Amino acid sequence: MNDRRQRLLDATCRVIASDGIRGLRVENVAAEAGVSTSLIYYYFTDRAGLLAQAMQHVNSRAETYADAEAGETGREQFTLQMLGEFQDDDAVRENSAVWGELRGAAVFDEGLRPVVSAATERWIADLAELIERGRRDGSVDRAVDPAAVAIRLSALVEGLSNRWLARLMTTGEVRAYLAHAMDRELACR
Repeated sequence: MNDRRQRLLDATCRVIASDGIRGLRVENVAAEAGVSTSLIYYYFTDRAGLLAQAMQHVNSRAETYADAEAGETGREQFTLQMLGEFQDDDAVRENSAVWGELRGAAVFDEGLRPVVSAATERWIADLAELIERGRRDGSVDRAVDPAAVAIRLSALVEGLSNRWLARLMTTGEVRAYLAHAMDRELACR
């Protein structure tokens, strides 16, 4: 990715994480990035294009800290990816806040729905694939429906994320609740 474009997307994420989607103004992003607004329009065409690219950007950033490949079994890989969503790290919190803002804004902004839907479907498919790996290697019960479990547990992550970001729960508490839910959903019976 072009360095300047990367800086603009990073600035967009910082503005969304601090001010929310409703508070996002192209002028604020330009000020945060130290560039002119015309440069933002050059790269992203309009605010909607900027938001769509911001969604893809946070997904790419999440891949760097949710390292599922470190696990040996499908279940371990799945667990690492899910728990990676909650870390005492500013970048992880920022990503989570941006994701939550974009998802919430899609309730009212039809233009964001396809972008949020595609990102959510990709995440669920990736999670379901890790669960399927676990079924194949025996670390996940064969009776488990990978797609259904991926939907339930990703929804749990989204709900816990709101509480975690609001500092109503600690990282340790959130990870413990999520680990318990994963154990119940994936347990070999």
